[in-house]
Amino acid sequence: MDRLAETRTILADLIAFPTISADSNLEAIAYIARHLEAAGARVEVLRDATGTKANLWASFGPEIDGGLVLSGHSDVVPVAEQPWSSDPFSLREAEGKLFGRGTCDMKGFIAACLALAPDLAEAAQDRPIHIAITHDEEVGCIGARALVDMLRARAIRPALALIGEPTSMQVVEGHKGVCEYTVRFSGSEGHGSAPDRGTNAVEFATRYITHLLSLRDDLKARAPEISAFEPPETTINIGALHGGHAHNVIPGMATLEWEMRPINDDDMAFVKSSVAAYCDTELLPAMRTVTPGADIQTETIGEVTGLVPMAENEIRDMVQRLTGANGAHCVPFGTEAGLFQQLGMQAVLCGPGSIDQAHKPDEFVEISQLEQCLEMLGKLARRHGRTGDAG
Repeated sequence: MDRLAETRTILADLIAFPTISADSNLEAIAYIARHLEAAGARVEVLRDATGTKANLWASFGPEIDGGLVLSGHSDVVPVAEQPWSSDPFSLREAEGKLFGRGTCDMKGFIAACLALAPDLAEAAQDRPIHIAITHDEEVGCIGARALVDMLRARAIRPALALIGEPTSMQVVEGHKGVCEYTVRFSGSEGHGSAPDRGTNAVEFATRYITHLLSLRDDLKARAPEISAFEPPETTINIGALHGGHAHNVIPGMATLEWEMRPINDDDMAFVKSSVAAYCDTELLPAMRTVTPGADIQTETIGEVTGLVPMAENEIRDMVQRLTGANGAHCVPFGTEAGLFQQLGMQAVLCGPGSIDQAHKPDEFVEISQLEQCLEMLGKLARRHGRTGDAG
């Protein structure tokens, strides 16, 4: 069977499921489950507390330790207000590229795994091969955290994890963490002609932002002289500020969304403690001089650990040999890989498509990279699944 043609057909089906993080992914998960069950996999569909989202965990081969996990996330980012040249949820081919939301991030990799499902079943003779499909990666790796908690509670532990994020089929052994926060400021409204008689939530949110921005220089000073990352330091980004509804009304509510990408846990702790102290000693006392009930509430959307480069990493070394890569590198964007590493697995990133295309209109994956991915996965499965071929 032509595995590339099969991959294209599956990718078209996957793209047609509009699995934006805010919406359900159940139909896509059911499709993936049917495909893997037809190849002989043992499949578990693991719903979240809402019942509208699910992870999928599938296994080929013996039920023992030491398995290989091929991991991808099912959710995609929104397309609203993006200038697409065609329907983002209908696969389009042009000039050796496949266009559609999620083609590179990361349904192209998932489609390749599904197309190779019969080969994975055949390869997993001595050691298991697992497929993990998660929900809500784009909004804090929520599904992966639940999946890792499930695996932690089980006696059987996989040993290796390949996360197929778009790396242009380059080998990535490390990345920064991703921490996302939503901060809600509650003050009191009033007429704009008397600003001192209300507590302007937008103004205090702006002061909070100013403090965050002031930490950037501190974080640059804390960066190591030799860093594997670009930019080398922990970064802070202001994502959105919402508040107010008229020119002449003091806004009583404001919502701030921001993130940081720490290079280590110490930097994460430094930023969090600095922000907490600033709120406690500066912002809240000032807010409560007029409005005793004024408050600042922080919601942690996600705190996902980074992927730490390891001197000994079997899956990294295997993928390097199979792709012909001269080495491995680090990237600034975050993934679910660090969660698998925390569970004791050796992990690596390698997948089709470029991160430069992810989240953009007219997202695409090059067909040649899908071919490379299929070749790499087939060889990896055969080397891992049979102990006589390992290494």
